[in-house]
Amino acid sequence: MFQGIATISFYADDVAAAADWYAKLLGIRPYYAFPALPAPAAYVEFRVGDDQDELGLIDRKYAPPGAANAPGGAVTFWHVDDLTETVEKLTAMGATQYEALTEREAGFTTASFIDPFGNILGVMHNPHYMDIAAGRNSS
Repeated sequence: MFQGIATISFYADDVAAAADWYAKLLGIRPYYAFPALPAPAAYVEFRVGDDQDELGLIDRKYAPPGAANAPGGAVTFWHVDDLTETVEKLTAMGATQYEALTEREAGFTTASFIDPFGNILGVMHNPHYMDIAAGRNSS
């Protein structure tokens, strides 16, 4: 039934500012924008990581009815190569801590932040992700 993450959607009042912020964080530019430039984007999309997971930034005016401006709901955690470096970069870029760096069982470590646009961004060291990636690379 479930095959994997298709798109993670974050809302922002200023999509262009959010796209610039995430481009700086991720080290890549969005591959897609709607409407096309030079019109102001209502939606931009990045492809991130080994599986090219999609991170979409959407004008908050298109958020579902009842969606609050406050952070909440599910937290999606991205595996990162260097968790300490990522936490430092997020902090330096103005993200605020939502949940502190937390060591979990079996080598898992997580942290989460609120981006400058009000979305929760989770980052983690995930041994399971590393095992799956190693298996994929050895085939």
